[in-house]
Amino acid sequence: MSNANMREKLGDFSSIVCLKALVVGLEDILGEKGARANLVLAGRIRGRTIIKDLELSNTDKPMEEWTAAVKEAIGETGTRLCDIAKVEKEGDILRVYLSETVCSAGEEPGSSRQLTFTLGAIQGAVEEATGKKFFAEQTGSVLRGQDYDIIDFQER
Repeated sequence: MSNANMREKLGDFSSIVCLKALVVGLEDILGEKGARANLVLAGRIRGRTIIKDLELSNTDKPMEEWTAAVKEAIGETGTRLCDIAKVEKEGDILRVYLSETVCSAGEEPGSSRQLTFTLGAIQGAVEEATGKKFFAEQTGSVLRGQDYDIIDFQER
């Protein structure tokens, strides 16, 4: 996909309401688990594309440098998928703290909604930047009382 403006009149961005309708529609058609798997996979493709576009595939740059580039690409000045609040390395766990994720947007407190596309996008970016494969698990949610949506990555 080109970084050029994709639509002359309406611009590059669409409503979270429409994206959430897509997610709910997929859940109705494929079931919750089927939709989740497909949305995560689609997100992983997007994350890999972001890193390739940033020319950071298999980078030897420090984690702080490539995560800052991803934060810019998907944050407030980019596509606005979410904000990467911080990234920490704790032993063999890479922990990513997110806020304002598109997946959690508009959900009621206590909702069981999980990160899907967002988790996949972050996973794809991490894998493409490092050249490694990771297991990804959502370990925190703003919907269930945490300050952030949190994803833990562990190398496979």
